[in-house]
Amino acid sequence: MADVTSLFRSNAAHSPSMAALARESDGAGPVDFCIPCNPYFPTPAMFEEMAVRLRDIITYYPSSADTITAELCSLLQLPPQCVAMGNGSTELITWIDHLLVRESLAVPVPTFGRWTDQPMETGKRVDMFPLQESGGFALDLAQYAEFIRARGTKVAVICNPNNPDGGFLHKHAIVQFMDAMADLDLVVIDESFLEFADAEVEPSVVQEAMLRPNVIVLRSLGKNFGLHGIRFGYLVANPSLAGRIRSMLPKWNLNSFAEHVVFMLKEHGTEYQQSLHQVRRDRMDMSGQLSSLPGLTVYPSQGNFLFVRLPVGAEGTVVRDRMLTEHRLLVRECGNKIGSSSRFLRLVVRPQVDVRRLVSGLEQVLYGTSRRGAAVPEQATGTGYSSGTAAVDRLVSETNGAGTQGLAAQAIGAGAGAHAPGLPAAPAAGIGMPLPAAPSPAAVGTDGGMPMPAAVSPGVQQTPPPVPQQMPQPVQQPAVPQQPVPQQMPHPLAAPAQIPAPAPMPVAASFPPPQVPVPAPVPAQRPMPTGPTPPGVPARGGLTAAQVRGTDGLSQAPAAGWSGAQAQNWPEAAGMGQVG
Repeated sequence: MADVTSLFRSNAAHSPSMAALARESDGAGPVDFCIPCNPYFPTPAMFEEMAVRLRDIITYYPSSADTITAELCSLLQLPPQCVAMGNGSTELITWIDHLLVRESLAVPVPTFGRWTDQPMETGKRVDMFPLQESGGFALDLAQYAEFIRARGTKVAVICNPNNPDGGFLHKHAIVQFMDAMADLDLVVIDESFLEFADAEVEPSVVQEAMLRPNVIVLRSLGKNFGLHGIRFGYLVANPSLAGRIRSMLPKWNLNSFAEHVVFMLKEHGTEYQQSLHQVRRDRMDMSGQLSSLPGLTVYPSQGNFLFVRLPVGAEGTVVRDRMLTEHRLLVRECGNKIGSSSRFLRLVVRPQVDVRRLVSGLEQVLYGTSRRGAAVPEQATGTGYSSGTAAVDRLVSETNGAGTQGLAAQAIGAGAGAHAPGLPAAPAAGIGMPLPAAPSPAAVGTDGGMPMPAAVSPGVQQTPPPVPQQMPQPVQQPAVPQQPVPQQMPHPLAAPAQIPAPAPMPVAASFPPPQVPVPAPVPAQRPMPTGPTPPGVPARGGLTAAQVRGTDGLSQAPAAGWSGAQAQNWPEAAGMGQVG
């Protein structure tokens, strides 16, 4: 398997497929901690049934997408006119971009790469809202809303839980955000991993999405059912939005395997629920074992994966390659994810026997208990093909993970020129806002929120920038329990005969109105780049990919069941009616 690591250098956006890895080795793939897939579903008996039917499944055409969608909607008790099924979530993201994204899209980063790459490929402006390492990559919806207003963005995306960090947002907060963004062209809530969450009994917003004119909820089937290769997922929206997407999809965009699995599900609801419970238990156990490794940081997750930061000085690509070649373990190094670096790995939740093997491999690779020694070198070393370097470690250490000082002020100044009154100038296509600067202790109190002034270069005299207006303090929300909700048995809910009128939702005062005062621009120090850094290109000057794409790269600076006897065995239409 010595040459197999070359596949990573030839694939800039994602890890190589398991088929490619198997072809380059001895025909057997490694243990997979990379692809976020449910390892407990389908059951062995279901695989045996599919094997018996294999000849018929691959010989004949599938039914139309309408037939398969109708069966899924009967299972989940969703109105078929509010659902569109696609050949994987990426097909639906592609059509959302082509049909509903006019000029700009905002998305927190790091996140699933298609939400940044797809609109950039079609010439849209992508406003990237950086999640801060110092805050555990948590998404502050009020700050995100402020960012959207300041940028004048037309479409907003939220992934709940987020990929790769597993960050989770409670339902009430997302509903308030959707209502605050009611004037946008579109709000997309990507719930691809929500069925693995246990922080809330009913976290999905699919019912709320059907009542609103500009909201789409994206759902995955391949991830939840452990069948990435089948390529199927669906979206839920009001009939007008869902119908617009559905009308563009090919009649046979779903394959016969997808049809067979969808029609099998009503007999296997209990096994499916059990698989989700087991993944949640394994996630807690895996988090505990990884947290015991010296210098390794494990971030809280509600997905079926964990986001970890390697010890200072560890090079993610070196760790990835050695884990693969020495231990036959495939891990996801996140240096090519915008907003991340090679300091980070995303590790999929797997059974305990595999996790023990993972922990043992990491111990040997990181701390030098193998013949090749430790993979935590001095800070001045690293590899030539990674975006994570020792300079990133120093930057994180010096700023407590808050990013480079003065980037926000620089970006506003660099974009000064012809733009709409009261708003900072929009960047070139594909360029988002840079990382906001860390709050200055001298300029802000304990409640914080103001960016630091731009750093003064030696020999350059600058006029102190005006103090930006502080964001309004958020209204105190009811306390949300922090402990996981105890396990509950599935409970069926009767499907409504018709979609009810939406109850009025108060918009939290923490979300900004359409017009938000912004700070006066600071004189530009360097021009903004004319285009995004290509995926996989090493970060320059020790900056993360998000910083490179936001600056010139040189400054250091988240109705149950189907009707009938099986209803008690199947989760909510949203996919998550219970916890485990």
